[in-house]
Amino acid sequence: MDRRRRRTRALGGLAAALIAAGAVPAADVPLAAMRWLSLGAEPVALLTLEPAECLAMPVDPGLTRSVEIGRAAFRTPLLLGGQAARAGISCESCHRAGRANPAFRFPGVSGPPGTADVTSSLFSSHRGNGVDDPRPIPDLSGPRAGLKVAPGDVAPFVRGLIVEEFDGPEPSPAVLQGLADYVRALGPQACPTTSARAITVQALMSDARRAIAAAQSVEDPRTAAFLVTAARARLFLLDERYARLRPERAALRRADRDLAHIAQALREGRPEARAQLARWQARTPVLEARLRRAERGSLLDSKTLAAVL
Repeated sequence: MDRRRRRTRALGGLAAALIAAGAVPAADVPLAAMRWLSLGAEPVALLTLEPAECLAMPVDPGLTRSVEIGRAAFRTPLLLGGQAARAGISCESCHRAGRANPAFRFPGVSGPPGTADVTSSLFSSHRGNGVDDPRPIPDLSGPRAGLKVAPGDVAPFVRGLIVEEFDGPEPSPAVLQGLADYVRALGPQACPTTSARAITVQALMSDARRAIAAAQSVEDPRTAAFLVTAARARLFLLDERYARLRPERAALRRADRDLAHIAQALREGRPEARAQLARWQARTPVLEARLRRAERGSLLDSKTLAAVL
């Protein structure tokens, strides 16, 4: 292992420990996910690759819409609220692409890498038991025989995680049902032949568009506004990767501001919000093309990321 790689490896592992000790402000970490990388983890690989998603999309159009709602909610910290949202943690942080995360190690919540204490008082005033008892993070796409929750109990189980385990806000019925349907649609039979996929502009923009499409599919303005905010969470992941590229970052932030205004319009019940949402969706190919042209200079590129670290 050459000197640069040794330094990259050490910095990635030290990030969470130094932040926890107060030695490094969280704002000084180039990517938010470095806050919960385990010591000794290889940060470049972890930050440029993610597991393949084992998602079997249903045939029924209504169920497909519900799964898309849940998929978007699964990926936004807004769902969990409280301390988790402030730290930037979503369901996906522990369950990458619905899988496990053997490198997850959050200070005060984890023991060995890949574990989390779901009864920690750090995140929950309801389930905090004052006992340090981290458990392995389960693979939601693993064999169903290994899961302790029956299919019919997924929705109330998920609600308990959000409202009690994380002190999050009460999800709308559509979001809660969507999360249950998304988790039920994950399974080993749907795993692709490739075990990982690159984190790219195309992948993150696709996630944002899917969240917006889900917002367009629901009538409830509260759920639609939530899904617009879920799309903004994917733009944030792009924003931090383009921190050194000012023109592209400015374009991202304009797109994000537009979504913020649309979300507010939805919450206020303004009739023009739906048309604005459609126009935003139609403009995304131009934004994506611009970002892709500069992708090699962003922190999505493994060589660029290694050099920055």
